[in-house]
Amino acid sequence: MRLMPILVALLPSAAPALAGPVIETQEVAPGVYALIGPTGQRDPENLGNNATFGLVVTAEWGAVLIDPGATWEGAATIHETVRQITDQPIEYVVNTGGQDHRWLGNDYWQAMGAMVIASKDAVADQQARASRQLSALNQLVGKGAEGTYPSHADITFEDSYRLAIGDAILHIVHPGPAHTPGDSFVWHPQSGTVFTGDIVYIERIAGVMEFSDPAAWIDSFNAMAALNPAHVVPGHGPVSDLATAARDTLDYLVNLRTRIGAHIEAGGDILGSVDVDQSAFSYLENFDQLAGRNAQEVYSRMEWE
Repeated sequence: MRLMPILVALLPSAAPALAGPVIETQEVAPGVYALIGPTGQRDPENLGNNATFGLVVTAEWGAVLIDPGATWEGAATIHETVRQITDQPIEYVVNTGGQDHRWLGNDYWQAMGAMVIASKDAVADQQARASRQLSALNQLVGKGAEGTYPSHADITFEDSYRLAIGDAILHIVHPGPAHTPGDSFVWHPQSGTVFTGDIVYIERIAGVMEFSDPAAWIDSFNAMAALNPAHVVPGHGPVSDLATAARDTLDYLVNLRTRIGAHIEAGGDILGSVDVDQSAFSYLENFDQLAGRNAQEVYSRMEWE
């Protein structure tokens, strides 16, 4: 695999004092790339693109982008990175879920002529949370969020969608809820690469939110793992392998549900759930900020199972 750090300058309308976010471009296989954004919070520098995106380039028929970016300018920043890889136009954009960086850049790419694909559950989640996401982006990203408007998929599907473009075949699969209700993964069998969206976090603790389904997330992870991919491009973090994905995401979720289950059986309450032992995963980025909240979210669901 080849690493190519690319410094992408912000568009003129963004804050001029900022140098722009670094997007690390990793060639996973011929014509297959990961576009790795920063893993910290959304801010004016990263334009909401604090995530990992994907790109599949065909020989003559254009390219497919996996996830569009969180804002109009964030999408334009991704486009500048893509242009340094290929002259092929982006023909399709896949939304792998309902988080802002998985869909709020759609409008930019549709204006460029691309068709957007998403699961119906993802679109429903996007519609339900659009206003709140835009408000949060305006606060966190500031001027970099200007010009961002909700725009949804041109092509929707229930469980799976087969996309054939030139010499590439992509299988887009919505196995069930995970981090968000409509999460999907994208399988590129020719290279053995899976783009997981928010089903997998690498080197960063998974975020269990009020809209997440931790039990179904485990099932969705296992559906992806059944492909036995050679390369895993996560929703957050660097390209890795299945064993590392299982360690950082699956094992974390299983441990948390096991510990919370024991805590509930012992009569523990939601306030005490923050003290369940998650120390085996303290090496993950954002552990101190998210571990306690994750425990409470899992407790609130498991209490009624």
